[in-house]
Amino acid sequence: MSATFTGERAFVVGAGIAGVAAARALVAEGADVRVGEARTGRAGVEALRGEGIEVLEGPHEDMHLEGATLVLVSPGVPPGAPILEWARRRGIPVWGELELGARLARVPYLAVTGTNGKTTTTGMIASALGAAGMDAVACGNIGHPFPAAARETHDVLVVEASSFQLQTQSSFHPKVSVLLNLAPDHLDWHGSFEAYAAAKARVFARQEPGDVHVGNRDDAEAARVSSAATCHVRWFSLETASPDAGGASWHDDALLAGWSGAELLRRSSAETPAMRADAAASAVAAHAFGAPDDAIRTGLASYVPERHRGETVAVVGGVRFVDNSKATNPHATLAAVSGSTGVVLIAGGDAKGVDLEPLGALAGTLEAVVAMGASAPAVRAIFEGRVPVRDAGSIEDAARIAFELAPPEGTVLLAPACASWDMFRDYAERGDRFAAAARGLDRTSPGADQVRARTAGERA
Repeated sequence: MSATFTGERAFVVGAGIAGVAAARALVAEGADVRVGEARTGRAGVEALRGEGIEVLEGPHEDMHLEGATLVLVSPGVPPGAPILEWARRRGIPVWGELELGARLARVPYLAVTGTNGKTTTTGMIASALGAAGMDAVACGNIGHPFPAAARETHDVLVVEASSFQLQTQSSFHPKVSVLLNLAPDHLDWHGSFEAYAAAKARVFARQEPGDVHVGNRDDAEAARVSSAATCHVRWFSLETASPDAGGASWHDDALLAGWSGAELLRRSSAETPAMRADAAASAVAAHAFGAPDDAIRTGLASYVPERHRGETVAVVGGVRFVDNSKATNPHATLAAVSGSTGVVLIAGGDAKGVDLEPLGALAGTLEAVVAMGASAPAVRAIFEGRVPVRDAGSIEDAARIAFELAPPEGTVLLAPACASWDMFRDYAERGDRFAAAARGLDRTSPGADQVRARTAGERA
């Protein structure tokens, strides 16, 4: 679907990455655009003003919507924000990034959603399609806004879609959609797990019988939602030894294609269960869009994960420091720890209204826990008396304390199970500061031997 917006008077809420991209796309398509940014001093504000776009800084007011025929909301704006309530009372349509992108898209697109693994899977699919000779670009919640990508020249777009973005669209129609998994997340935003799941289900809401939805056979909640899709559904799995004819699953150390029986990836190229699940989903989606086995094999093997998703950032005195700052909910943290030993977990932050109690399942596998941020008391309550727990007032303290608690050849894992907004600008800043702190540690931290001895005594 494509459209121009000549004659439209659009009010864009937010001047972050998505808001700036939306404003530019709307102007380029002929709309008269005004941007409202509640915070002051954002980099995007001056950039837009330099391009002749009006920007209002400070608290939103009802009068800002005078004359507006369309409101475009950035993903970070809560659905109950007053500016959106005012728009609805005035009868002004409220669109999100996906709606605008869908109306501008001139080429077909795939979509990836789920609680965890979206960015990795989006990148893997784009890599596989690229290996098949297509000009494929990853966009959406991955950092390159969908509306901007929709106006560029590509053969196909692979769109990472968050629950926030899916909730504010009605035209989004991917040829292939993927629902990776479902676990409680962003409940402070959606109000309930049921509402969160319903937002995710909107990824296939407009798909038709000729389209394909890719579902996770191993995840009961995700499978339930995916089964409601009215288009053709294909499945991926870690647990099904024989994949469905149109699906993919892992058998022993190999990812097998159900459509051909071919081996697509070896376990050594996908270290964690989460990475293996993402690879299986990507293989099915890429094949559904027309990529042959050789291209899928090449694309998966050559894919390099984005930062802050299980990256080893330092090795100090034999202890490995792993940055998985993007693990912002318990489901992601459980996946990050899965299959590992000798782990000291750094956890805590803004829990987003999600119950952290599922982390307790890790008590029998962790060496110790370092609790930080707004949810530190909750983290401590989960693990205290089960594994050694220490509190940290900063990420630098957390890295140092975790190093002191780590066993020889152990791992310090930043997988907080929480958002970063209580202490940091975003998860990337949290991860970067963790990496810098790890690299700045001495090989023999003062008191490390005594702490390790005390820890061993607590476990005895």
